[in-house]
Amino acid sequence: MNPYLKHDEWCIIEEGFVPENTRASESIFSIGNGAMGQRANFEEKFSGSTLQGSYIGGVFYPDKTRVGWWKNGYPEYFAKVINSTNWIGIDVLVNGMELDLAKCKVQDFRRVLNMKEGYLERSFIAEMENGVKVAVQSTRFLSMVDTELGAIRYSVKPLNANATIELRPYLDADVHNEDSNYGEKFWEVVDIKGTPIFSYIVSRTKKLDFHVGHAMRSFLYMNGKQQILQPQVNTSAMFVDNRFTVDATAGDEVTLYKYAAVISSLNHEKGTFPKALEKLIETAISKGFNKMLDEQRIAWTEIWRHSDITIEGDIAAQQGIRFNIFQLSQTYTGKDERLNIGPKGFTGEKYGGSTYWDTEAYCLPFYMVTHGQKVARQLLLYRYKQLDKAIENAQKLGFSNGAALYPMVTMNGEECHNEWEITFEEIHRNGAIAFAIYNYVRYTGDKSYLVNFGLEVLIGIARFWAQRINFSQEKGKYVMLGVTGPNEYENNVNNNWYTNTIACWCMEYAEEVAMYVKSSNPAKFSEMVKSINFDEAKEIAKWREIRANMFFPVDNKLGIFLQQEGYMDKDQILVKDLDPKERPLNQKWSWDRILRSCFIKQADVLQGLYFLEDRFDSDTIKRNYEFYEARTVHESSLSPCVHSVLASRIGIVDKAYELYLRTARLDLDDYNHEVREGLHITSMAGTWISIVEGFGGIRVRDNILNFNPLIPDKWKSFSFKVWFRENVLKIVVSNAQITIQNEDGPSITIKIYGVEQTVSTASSISVPVQKQVF
Repeated sequence: MNPYLKHDEWCIIEEGFVPENTRASESIFSIGNGAMGQRANFEEKFSGSTLQGSYIGGVFYPDKTRVGWWKNGYPEYFAKVINSTNWIGIDVLVNGMELDLAKCKVQDFRRVLNMKEGYLERSFIAEMENGVKVAVQSTRFLSMVDTELGAIRYSVKPLNANATIELRPYLDADVHNEDSNYGEKFWEVVDIKGTPIFSYIVSRTKKLDFHVGHAMRSFLYMNGKQQILQPQVNTSAMFVDNRFTVDATAGDEVTLYKYAAVISSLNHEKGTFPKALEKLIETAISKGFNKMLDEQRIAWTEIWRHSDITIEGDIAAQQGIRFNIFQLSQTYTGKDERLNIGPKGFTGEKYGGSTYWDTEAYCLPFYMVTHGQKVARQLLLYRYKQLDKAIENAQKLGFSNGAALYPMVTMNGEECHNEWEITFEEIHRNGAIAFAIYNYVRYTGDKSYLVNFGLEVLIGIARFWAQRINFSQEKGKYVMLGVTGPNEYENNVNNNWYTNTIACWCMEYAEEVAMYVKSSNPAKFSEMVKSINFDEAKEIAKWREIRANMFFPVDNKLGIFLQQEGYMDKDQILVKDLDPKERPLNQKWSWDRILRSCFIKQADVLQGLYFLEDRFDSDTIKRNYEFYEARTVHESSLSPCVHSVLASRIGIVDKAYELYLRTARLDLDDYNHEVREGLHITSMAGTWISIVEGFGGIRVRDNILNFNPLIPDKWKSFSFKVWFRENVLKIVVSNAQITIQNEDGPSITIKIYGVEQTVSTASSISVPVQKQVF
C-alpha cells in the first residue's frame, strides 16, 4: 500500500510534493461530469513523469489489434476512449523562466479534491532556478450543469521579488495515447483559429471521423481588478495560445480565469463547431467563474442528497465510500443512452474506456438505488440497442439462429478485446447482462421493460447457451467445454461451475419471461415470435432438457461446488501460506505458474452464490465461502466486494469489514500498486454494494424490500438512502437500533429481520438491531 493521503470525511488531501506519487495523484484527483473527464495533470508545465489525459465520452478510436497470430472471429481492433486536446494548459513564466515543478524547490504543496462541492484545488510555493519564489493557487472543475464547459482560476504571486509574470493559456491538439499499439497518433486538425478574445481547435479522428472542438477565452486580473490587455496570439498547426504579460511587485496576485468549451460530433453537426463553441464560451463568460462554481455546488448537493452514505466512528471508511460515490457520480449520469461506464472511467487509458460486464454485475445496483429507475433503464437500453451486434459477434464464432454473444469489451456492440482466452472463452458475461434485466425488474417492478425490450435480449442469450453446451456421452450429461470464468487465473477449463450455473439460470429466466409476455401481451409476443423466428415449443423444450441434465462439478466430501473439473488436482496451498514478497502474483509469477496454481483472482463460485443467493441455504454459502476465500488473492478489483457481501450474509462481520475497507480504499491506498494507470471505477460500485447489500442487508423478495442489517464493531452508526419504486427511504443503523424513515412517497410495507412493518408517509420506525435473519 501507499497511503500518502490524509483522512478526511469530505475531501481527498495530498500534502507535500513527492514526484513519485504524481501519476497516482493524477488518477485519484481526476474530475468529470458524465460527458467528459480530466486527469489531475498540472496546468503549468511539468517535465517529470506524467500521463496527460483529457477524455470525451463516446469518442473512441479502433486501434489495430496487436497480435502475432490470427484466429477466425478475432476482433480487428481494440477500441479506446482516446486522449484528446489538452485544454487545461497554462504555461507560466517568471522573469522569462518557465515554472516547472520538476525543476523547482517546492514547499507547502497541497492538493484537495472537494467531493462535497465538486472541484479540484491546488496550492504551493515554488522557488525557481532564478531565485524568485512564487505562490500558486488553482481551482478547476468540469460543470455538472453545463456539461460542455470547464473553468480554471489560476493565481501567481511573487513573494520575494518584483517579477514580470507571463501566463500562456493554451489548447494543444498534438496529443497521443501511451497505450497506442503501434505508436500512432489518432488526431488531425481540421480547423484552428486564434484571436485575443476567442480561440479554438477542431480535430477529427483519423478513423471513424469523430470530430471534437475545443475553445477557450481567458481574462487576467491583478489584485482582484481586471486588466484590460490584448494578449499576444500564437498559433501553429495543432496548437494555439494567448500570452498575457504583466509586471508585478512582490505580494501582487496575478489571476487568470480560463473558460473552456468541449464538444463532439455526437451532439453537434460537423461544420457548425465554431459557432457552437463561441456560444458556449459566451455562456461561461456571462455566468462568470463564481456563479458557475455556485451552480456546481448546488448540483453536487442534489447528488449527495440521494446517494450519500454516512459512517460514524471510522473516518477512513467514510472517506473511502464517499470517494467511490463521487467518482461513480461524475463518471456516469444517465443523461445519454449512448454512453456507459468503463472500468477506468475518465481517469486513465487502461482497458480503453470500453464497456465490460462490470456495468451489469456491479454498477447497475448503485445507479438504480441512488439515481433512480430512469438512469438504470438507460444502462439496459444500451445493451438492447446493441443486440444486433451481439448476434453478429456470435455468428463470427459459428453460432446461428439469432444466438447472441455480448462482447467482453465494446464501444458500439462489436467485440474488441484482444486476448483470445477472454474474447472467445469468458462467455459468462452473457449471464451478467441477463441477470441485470432480472435485477432491474425485481427492484423497480418495471415489467414493461420485459415486454418491449428484455425478452428479445433474453432469448438471444438463451439461444447462445443452448448452442454452446454439448452432450457428453461419457457423462450422460450436458457439459460446457473450453471456458474462462470470472477467475481469469484459470483459462480454457471444462465445466466451470459458475458458467454452467448462470447458463442454466438464463434459459430458465428466458422461459419465465416468455410465458409472462405471452400471457400479458399476446399481440406483442406474436409480433416478436415472427420477427426473430422463435420456435417457442421446440426451443423451450431444449432449454428445459439442458437444465434438467446439466453437469455441475461438486466435491461431495467437502460439500462445495468445484471451481471447475479438475480443480482439486491442483496443489491446495492457502493464501495465508504465501510469502508476501510473492504478491501480487500477476506481477511476480509467470502465467504458466499462475494457471497451474489453485489461487483465484476473483470471486467465481462465489459470484454465482451472490447472484443467486436465494437458491442456496446459509450452510452451503458458508462452506463455499470459507473454502474459496482461503484461496482467493483478490487481484481483481471486482473480487473483495462479493466476498464482503457474502461474509455479511453468513455473519462473519470482521471479515466483511476487512474486505469492505480493501475495496473502499483500493485506489486511495493503492493496494494493487497500479493506481497510476487510472482508478477502478466499476469496482467502486462494489464498495456501495458492500455497505447497502452487505451491512445493510437489503434484498427484494416478493416485491417487498427486506432489511437484515448488522454493523461492524468499529462503527458507531451508518446510514444510507434507498430509492425504491415510489419511495425514498433513509436507513440509519446504530449498535442499538435500526431506524427507517419514509422521506418521500406513500405508505410502504417492508420487512425488518423478517417481520413486516409499515412506514407511513413522512414518518419513521425503529427496531432493535439483532442477528441477521434470512
